[in-house]
Amino acid sequence: MTIINCNELKARMDAGEKIQLLDVREPGERTEFNIGGTFLPLGQIQVMQIDDIEELKNEELVCYCRSGNRSMQACLMLETFGFTNVKNLQGGMNEWREKIK
Repeated sequence: MTIINCNELKARMDAGEKIQLLDVREPGERTEFNIGGTFLPLGQIQVMQIDDIEELKNEELVCYCRSGNRSMQACLMLETFGFTNVKNLQGGMNEWREKIK
């Protein structure tokens, strides 16, 4: 797992790079604010309900949550499931909302 910060991710998104995002928060959090991507709560990853993202095993996959803690857990689990290029969004949506206007 590697770390990506909000500024780097936003710059890459603005440049039109194809980036796979994975939101691991709860439904209410996603409804409140999100930056897109696939929605798969951490609880589903913990019980290996990852069929919706299996095709992304060899893709760059940026995981995000509210603060970066749950997404870090998700990254570690996904690596054990064979995902080869997972990144954790440092600071999560809290930092995104603070730094990206």
